[in-house]
Amino acid sequence: MAHDAGTLLPVVLAGGYGTRLWPASRRLRPKQFLPIGGPESLLQRTLERLEVLEHAMPMVVCGEEHRFLAAEQLRASGLDDAPILLEPEGRNTAAAVAVAALHAVAILDGDPLLLVLPSDHLLPDREAFRDAVEAGRPFAAKGRLVTFGVRPDRPETGYGYIARGDELGGGVCDVARFVEKPDRDTAEGFVRSGDFFWNSGMFLFRASAWLGELERHEPAVLAACRESLTPGGTAPDRLYPFVRPDAEAFAKSPKISVDKAVMERTAKAALVPLDAGWSDIGSWSALWEAGERDRNGNLLRGDVLAEDVRNCLIDSGDALVGCIGLDDLVVVVTRDAVLVADRDRTQDVQGLVEAIRAEGRPEHADHRQVFRPWGWFDTVDRGDRYQVKRIAVRPGARLSLQYHRHRAEHWVVVRGAAHVSNDGRHYVVSENESTFIPAGSVHSLENRGESLLELIEIQSGSYLGEDDIVRLEDMYGREGDCDQ
Repeated sequence: MAHDAGTLLPVVLAGGYGTRLWPASRRLRPKQFLPIGGPESLLQRTLERLEVLEHAMPMVVCGEEHRFLAAEQLRASGLDDAPILLEPEGRNTAAAVAVAALHAVAILDGDPLLLVLPSDHLLPDREAFRDAVEAGRPFAAKGRLVTFGVRPDRPETGYGYIARGDELGGGVCDVARFVEKPDRDTAEGFVRSGDFFWNSGMFLFRASAWLGELERHEPAVLAACRESLTPGGTAPDRLYPFVRPDAEAFAKSPKISVDKAVMERTAKAALVPLDAGWSDIGSWSALWEAGERDRNGNLLRGDVLAEDVRNCLIDSGDALVGCIGLDDLVVVVTRDAVLVADRDRTQDVQGLVEAIRAEGRPEHADHRQVFRPWGWFDTVDRGDRYQVKRIAVRPGARLSLQYHRHRAEHWVVVRGAAHVSNDGRHYVVSENESTFIPAGSVHSLENRGESLLELIEIQSGSYLGEDDIVRLEDMYGREGDCDQ
């Protein structure tokens, strides 16, 4: 598919872990894949936002461990063929954008305008978003590196700022300088001056212009990314349009952001003001700021009974939460963890997550409900030598042909029909029927129906970890001993 210089190619950055939104956001299912602030995930809402623009098929960049989450959400958005570039490891945004630009130029044939968008932001005013992109488009087409600045409505110390320079026309201006996250007094001065904007992390530039400036300012990033996209390393998966840069080459890239690598050093930066209700949802306090609050200043989600409660964010998850006499707190409940924090201290949640990780607890990474390419499972009970899971398998999906060294499994089908392979025997287990899978048995399960297959799995044995899976065949390309 050829692109001329005016073709707009969205590049959606879906990496990162969003640890400051724990316990909702976790390493294996971070905030960009969660329905935060609406019924669809932040990634899906980012993709929907593109509907107001004329653009080519978007490209998504995400981590290897999130590939199936990204693929399924793209499929749900009607974008089955959108390429997904898989970062072998996180090297920050400069490398992510570099591999996207190189792939666009080499594989898609041309020099498109890249619209770089984080996948985990809120922008409720789509028309204002479209107008900002269109304002920046002619400048990007002429080789400028366009960044989008949000006019601040408060002295926020958690964001970087951009100082505007001389007017270029149409509301677009030069960039005078970038400023790191300021202290409160400095932020208040920025807001009063009217000359500073929050740094949204959104960009618009030609692929060639970005690559040229990257080569000038951070050639090691470009060299590593160019080496990683070798022939054979970009072959699509059998079922998904995955592009896999070479891990060893990609790891040579310095860890550096787009701003640090290029935008703060280039003479070609231009600023477009953006007034679209933007929020990066970088913390629970940011979500409270962006949400619709009641007359007492509360953002309540789920089954919440609140008496004499003011200026709080309370998310009950699947539980009933009763609150009395609270002010300026965040309360978030999930199936296996609860967060209670001062609303002004939610930036510190990241440190709490690190403490959980350091203790070797799984709650920093896993939810009780874990998603797989074939569906999901929810661990509803566990104890010494046993574990009980609810399992749901999507229509047309199949679990890998596998065996377990240490555990046996008993499956009870509660909805649908399971086509089972068990040590060479093939049979169907229907609703209210069960089957037994001994330890060491080579087995698989398939849903050939048109609706969700649901079953209860009872595990027993000396070791019940998810890494006790030896895969022999897998339609999703997972191989060997693996828990993904």
